[in-house]
This record gives sequence, C-alpha cells and structure tokens, in this order.
Amino acid sequence: MADAGEQEENAFQESEPKKKHKKKHKKRKVDVKTEIVPENPEKVAPLVGYFPSGFDPQKSKDEIGVRVFRNKTKQNRMQLVVSPNGSKVDFVGSNHSGEAATAQVCTYALGVLDKETHTLKIVPIASNKIFRLEPRVPGVDHLDEDIQELKEDAAAAQEKANQINNLTLTYGTKGARNQVKKQATLKQKEEPSAQENLKNKLEDISINKEAIGSVEVSTARNIPPHDTTATIPEKAYPLEKIIYEGEFRYVLDFLERVESETKIEASVYPSFVCNRAHKLLEIQNELQKKKLACVLSYIAQLVKFKDKQSIDHADSAKNFSIPEILYKKFVNLFTDSSSQQNRFTDFVRHKLSVEKTNLLVSYVLVLTLFADGFRTDPSDIARDLRMRTLSIREHYKNLGCKIEWQDKVSFMTLPVPLQFPRPRPKKRQR
Repeated sequence: MADAGEQEENAFQESEPKKKHKKKHKKRKVDVKTEIVPENPEKVAPLVGYFPSGFDPQKSKDEIGVRVFRNKTKQNRMQLVVSPNGSKVDFVGSNHSGEAATAQVCTYALGVLDKETHTLKIVPIASNKIFRLEPRVPGVDHLDEDIQELKEDAAAAQEKANQINNLTLTYGTKGARNQVKKQATLKQKEEPSAQENLKNKLEDISINKEAIGSVEVSTARNIPPHDTTATIPEKAYPLEKIIYEGEFRYVLDFLERVESETKIEASVYPSFVCNRAHKLLEIQNELQKKKLACVLSYIAQLVKFKDKQSIDHADSAKNFSIPEILYKKFVNLFTDSSSQQNRFTDFVRHKLSVEKTNLLVSYVLVLTLFADGFRTDPSDIARDLRMRTLSIREHYKNLGCKIEWQDKVSFMTLPVPLQFPRPRPKKRQR
C-alpha cells in the first residue's frame, strides 16, 4: 500500500506545471557628476524635432542633411530643415509658427550620459521649443499655408486676449478696468456712417492758410511751431500747437497709472518720463497735474514712435501702444512721402530721413522744457533718444536754448525772445 501511495504522489507532482524561474538582473548603480550647461547666445542649443508623417531617419539608408536658419533681426526665430539625400521632399519646422508658437507651459532640456567619464550633461533645447517637421516639396510656394497658420494663431491670441479682458472687467481693479476700456476705445474701428459724418464735418471746416504756412516754415527749420516775439518761455513754443486740444484725452494713460499706483516699468516708458512720475503726486492743482501728465505721456509716444521705425531698437517699443490718432499725426509729420504706402499701418516700418528725425527730436526736446519748467538736464532724454549728450545740447541750442552749469551738471534753459544760432559759413577747401 505504501508503494502505491508513493507512486500516486509522484504522479501528482509530475502533473503540476513546471514553474519558470526568471533570471534576475542586478541593477548597476552608477555615480555620475551632473553638469547643467546654461544657454550661450554665441552657440546654438540642441534642436529636437519629430516627424508626424512617420518618417524615421534612423531606418533611412540614405544620408540626411540638416540645416538650421536663424532670423537676422529676431535671433530667437529659427527654422530646421531636414533633407534626405535623393528624396523629393524636405521636412521643415519652425519655432515661431504653428503649435510651437502657442504658450509653453514647461521648458525642455536634453540630458547626455557619458558612461566612461560618469558625467551627465543637461543642456537646454533651443528656445524651449520642439520642432514639428512637416513634409514640404522644394520649389513649391507654401507661403499661403504659413499665412493661414499665422492668421489662426492671431485669431487664437485675440480670443484669449478677449477672455482676459472680460475677466478683468468683471473681477479686476478699478485701474485695470479703466485700462481695458481705454484700449478698447483706441482699437475700435470707425463705422462707415461715422466716417461719412466725419467727412461732412471736415468739409465745413474753414482752412487757415496762414497757420499752414507757419507750420511748413517751422518744419523746414526742423523745429516745432514757435513765436519769436514771445516774452515768456511758455509762449515761445505754444503747447496747443504741439499737442492739439483733441489729443489730450488720448494721453492721460500715464496719469492713470500713477494714480492707480501701478508700477511704472522702465522697459515700457522712457527713463525721462519715469524719473518725473513723482512730480504728478506732488502737484495739488488738477489742471496743472493733467497738463504735466499729458506732456510726459506725449514724450513717451514720440520716443516710442522713433524706436518703432528703427531696425535696431524696434523690440523696445513692441509692448507700447500708440493711439491711432497720434500715430497718423506722427506719420504725417515725421515720415517721407516715398514711404507712405500703407502709411497708417502700425505694422509697417516707415523711413525717417535725417531732417524728419531732427524734427521729431526737436518736438521731444521742447516738451522736456515744459516738463522741467524750462530748465532741464539733458542726460536722461539723451539715453532715451539713443544720442550723445553733446549732440542733444546742439539740438537744444538750435531751438534757442542756452546752457548753464551748476555743480558740474549742465542744464538747458530757454531765454526769450527766441534767438536762433546763425549758420556757420562753410570752410573753403584748399
């Protein structure tokens, strides 16, 4: 019986499935030295691209060429082109259009582990963007597709801005709500009926030809409208002929920021304007306070208009909005007739000749005299206009100003009646 039981037990054991034993691999620990490499403007950071079409460059037997293009004026704009040898299709991706232009909620970096030296290098990816490489046929113009993408991105950005404005109007502070309302007023377009009414009103206005002649003479001298018979500095350059009565309500933004205790950012407003913000809080008379605020804001508008037309300094004015009524006036006064195609479009850079630039600078300097009580230090406005202090002094002298020194600091004053410097005779060439 015992033998039979043992046989039955052995048979049962053989019927059980044999358990598979997995071979355990021991995890190898590696001590590495981590190094984070910061961005270097002189070197191109690593680029990461992916192919939504399914193209796999590792499986391709042909050689693959990679080219990177960078915008000359906007260095952060890049384009990546992957060209398989022998293929009729290029793969193109950019970091400034399509999905790469949307808001980035995180940044990206690439880690490279060197097992021999036990070093882990972490480097940032170019512009923190991932390039979506779309197939493009060389020689075929894809400009329409790019424009369509830009339009869709602009529409999405506008929709997001509208949502933010609606939230601000509902839950924002009083100063923030006033700012949104003002921006909406400046950006709204006139209806055809309103334009027709404006045209009818303009036809009824009588034109003062003598005033137009005086403005043309002033423009030829590269100085604002003036009165050489004035006995007080305020009348030498009449402020109402520089800032028109209808423009005052468009240049009260600086006063609203100061009174709402909003931070005055030096990157948005010129240093001359920022350095005199405290004066608005010290003035008790409301009319004088509004007058000074309009003068300071008008200086900011002129300086930023000059920057917008500059290739080198246009980025410093990209976040500064100029009211449409002022922009049209500045284009009429300070641009040449040869650059007046689409002249009232804020996105078109206009050509400023030397004479027109000098005229714009003269307008700014006259307003600085009003802001400082006709005794001003030219150092900070020289920085804003990106000019040397010596050149600014010469401009002041051409306006009839004199230089005064106090504690080794120069001040420009305006004596009356106005006396302009006589032109120096040219030296004869030997």
